Amino acid sequence: MRAWRLLPWLIIYAVAMAYVESAVVVYLRALYFPQGFAFPLVPLPPDMLAIEIGREVATLVVLLGVAMLAGAERWDRLLVLGVIFGVWDLFYYVWLWVLLRWPPSPLTWDVLFLIPVPWTGPVLAPAVVSAVLVTGGLLLLRKGARGEPIVFPIPLRILALAGAVFVLGSFVLDSPIALRQLEPPPFRWGLFGTGVGLAVAALVLALRKKV
Repeated sequence: MRAWRLLPWLIIYAVAMAYVESAVVVYLRALYFPQGFAFPLVPLPPDMLAIEIGREVATLVVLLGVAMLAGAERWDRLLVLGVIFGVWDLFYYVWLWVLLRWPPSPLTWDVLFLIPVPWTGPVLAPAVVSAVLVTGGLLLLRKGARGEPIVFPIPLRILALAGAVFVLGSFVLDSPIALRQLEPPPFRWGLFGTGVGLAVAALVLALRKKV
């Protein structure tokens, strides 16, 4: 499997891409949050916010493009995308800690994404999602490299999609409140945990499925 052979370079790419992303955030924080990055956040000017959203779109396009080039088949490409996205996201926070000593705690809140609305939550939450993406992607890619079919029938896809919806809800439902408050509201760990549990269940069943 071509994607499996390219994995070391794909991971190196994702780590390097994470550094580029974190460096941009270092500049943004120096410009717009010189007193420190904390809630409630000072809103970015509309033109800068539009540029930042464009940067997020461009990052996703770059990750998708690399996955399309690395994988020979649809599942290969999707799994590679999950792996490099997860590595990129995890190392984004690693590099931020190296450069800024931020976040001070895994439970520190962050603005995670801006599309289509702001996502907020403690850093630990996206790190868990990324760890699942990397682990699941690697295990399924290894299964394919061994010549075993990767089977993900519709019921498992629905299960994984339901998990993703629950996780997304945990990030966006309280984001308008979190952005305005000094102390963000309690994170919806129950909703988040349910979503992660559904996704992991779909992954385990896919790994066990032979035909």
